[in-house]
Parts: sequence; structure tokens; C-alpha cells
Amino acid sequence: MFSNYPLIAAFAAIVFAQFIKIPVAYALKRKTSLALATSTGGMPSSHSAAVSALITALALEHGIDSPLVAIASTFGVIVMFDSMGVRRQSGEQGILLNELILEFTRLREKVWNLSQDTTTEKFNKEQKERHLKEYLGHKPIEVFFGILTGIGVAYVIQAIFTH
Repeated sequence: MFSNYPLIAAFAAIVFAQFIKIPVAYALKRKTSLALATSTGGMPSSHSAAVSALITALALEHGIDSPLVAIASTFGVIVMFDSMGVRRQSGEQGILLNELILEFTRLREKVWNLSQDTTTEKFNKEQKERHLKEYLGHKPIEVFFGILTGIGVAYVIQAIFTH
């Protein structure tokens, strides 16, 4: 397993992409925390980095004409399309639903004047805990930089493997 260059390249790309999200978010003046290293979404896409590293490693190891490259490329396109499409739409729906829940809570407090009631505080805490995950998918630019990250990591891992 530890001698499987394409596998190591793909996993290294995931780890690198996840940890690089922290300094990238800081550089882009976005909310930064260590939790970014385990979150979905963000710059660069670890999904794209992983499949790009896998495709690149297979191409370097077996040649671009290899059926393995064809399989990995097909898989990669599906993963990247999914990360921008379905998963991103789910995240955007999460944002909208969270806003609706917040507005409903505010309306309820105004109508019933519950802002002094301790049960409202408990309700608000429960709502925050049930807050839907908003950042599931990726923007096209995040996928693009994920692809570049994966290709770069595959070449770095290859250099390590050949020395």
C-alpha cells in the first residue's frame, strides 16, 4: 500500500488541500479557524485535488493512453461536476433554509413577545445546533485551484518516490 504512488499522491493531495485552506482563507480575508482543515467546501477543492492527483499519477506511471487514466478521468469529471453542482446547490439551499428559520424565530419572538422567556433561549440554542451545513460544494475557481493543487502534489510525490 505504501508503495502505491497513485494512492499516496491522491491522499497527500487531500491532506495538503485541506490544510492549505486555512492560510488561503486568511489571505482572502475570510473567516479562519482550524476547523477549516476538516470542512467541506472552500479553496482549493480537496475533491478536485484528490482526483487530479490520481489522474496525474496514473498518467505518469502508466502513460496517458492507459485504461486506468481513462477510468480515473471519468471518475474525476463526475466528482468535480458533483462538487460544483449537486453539493453546491445543497449548500445554497442550506443558507436559505437557515435564513428562513432565523426569520421565523424573530417573528415568533415579536408576535408572542418571548424575548424575556428562558424557553426562547433554549429554543435558539437548539436551532443553532440544528443549523444546516451551508458550505458543502465548490465554486468553479475552487475546483480549478484544486486541479492545479492535485497536479502539483502528484509531481512532488513522484519526485519523492523516485529518490
